[in-house]
Amino acid sequence: MVFTQAEFVIFFVIVLVAAWACRERVARNTVLLAASYYFYAYWDIRFCGLLLLSTFVDDTVARKIESNDDQAIRKRWLVVSLVFNLGILGFFKYCNFFIDSASAVIEPWGWSTSTLPIILPVGISFYTFQTMSYTIDVYRRRLHASNRPLDFALYVAFFPQLVAGPIVRASELLPQLASVPTWSGRRFYGGFQQLLRGAVKKVLIADRMGEMVDVVFAGPDLYSGATLCVAIVAYTGQIYYDFSGYTDMAIGAAKMLGYRFPNNFRHPYLATSISDFWRRWHMTLSRWLRDYVYIPLGGSRFGSVMTYRNLMLTMGLGGLWHGAAWTFVLWGLWHGGSLAVHRAFRFPVPRCVGWVLTMGVVMIGWILFRSPDLAAADQFMFGIVRQRAGIDWFPPLVIAAITCMVLEHAAWTTRLRLAMRLPADAWYSPIATTVMLWALVLYSPRGFQPFVYFQF
Repeated sequence: MVFTQAEFVIFFVIVLVAAWACRERVARNTVLLAASYYFYAYWDIRFCGLLLLSTFVDDTVARKIESNDDQAIRKRWLVVSLVFNLGILGFFKYCNFFIDSASAVIEPWGWSTSTLPIILPVGISFYTFQTMSYTIDVYRRRLHASNRPLDFALYVAFFPQLVAGPIVRASELLPQLASVPTWSGRRFYGGFQQLLRGAVKKVLIADRMGEMVDVVFAGPDLYSGATLCVAIVAYTGQIYYDFSGYTDMAIGAAKMLGYRFPNNFRHPYLATSISDFWRRWHMTLSRWLRDYVYIPLGGSRFGSVMTYRNLMLTMGLGGLWHGAAWTFVLWGLWHGGSLAVHRAFRFPVPRCVGWVLTMGVVMIGWILFRSPDLAAADQFMFGIVRQRAGIDWFPPLVIAAITCMVLEHAAWTTRLRLAMRLPADAWYSPIATTVMLWALVLYSPRGFQPFVYFQF
């Protein structure tokens, strides 16, 4: 079940009514926890046990860390949490990746290996990062361990952000779960509008761009250089509107239930440097990598060379987090190297030049990110650089979606951004809401398209 399916609409209406009907914290959190497990079980009930096990382990570990003053014992319990979380993530997400990589090395010697029939649990990358951050923060004494197992279980499994973020920290959500939120019609309406905007981003823009992206990236050697250029611009828009659309829907759904999630995007394609881009793109992952990988590695405290090393390691691991393929690793290293270069050669340039350079770096990275393998990425880049002859294909609806992306980003650089936030008391807000609903009903593409980040 995903946010753009009719089944979710029915499910969410029932949850809204049931949650707001509860006036007591335990009853409300129990309803939301049951709904969250039903939401996850709708995909595959078998992995509810894995989610429950992860919750139990980190709840237990955090309590053990909290109750001990002996630093050695505290560290041992933290290691238990890290080994468990990284172990399940490594097995389900990376086991076959390492088997395939090993095969390329040992097969010339006459040995053979075979992959395992492993199904990747949806959302495992997100909820393992959430629970790890919880135990690390308790270990660092930045957070007290929760003494309410129900609240912690809901924090881990809360359905709006369970399968694709944003990565919400315990310090942000657990305090909100400690009481029943106060009803606010203005907040409810604002959440509904944000959920609706997310649906428009996903269904009317991202999915339209995806119709071209999927075909061209499946056989980049068949298409002309101009078509490849349009396709990478389309993917640049698809991944942003798809993922930020999901985030808007998650934040909006949580807001309708009375809870606040952190923002995850701040118009990253308006960035004028690669550092600025990562302050705007997938912000909850960026700060997670900063706080739990980059800074523990030493950050920028030990000179330039170590700083560049730490950037490369952090972004390389960030790329691997996205997927078990060398294309993702290289995507991460590409961004790590770009961040290192920007840090080493910082000098003032006109904003327009900085924007062009940043978008060039970002789009080259997206070629690596989207390509099924390194050979396809090489063909794609070669076709663009050489402006290779081939099939010219410029679908009108994709061009229209790209135009919408350009106009929307341009509008956010003007005073129109105030109106585009659709304040609840603005006279045009109900009109915009009606138009979005009407457009979703009339112009949604046929068929179901999953969110891009569900594969991660």
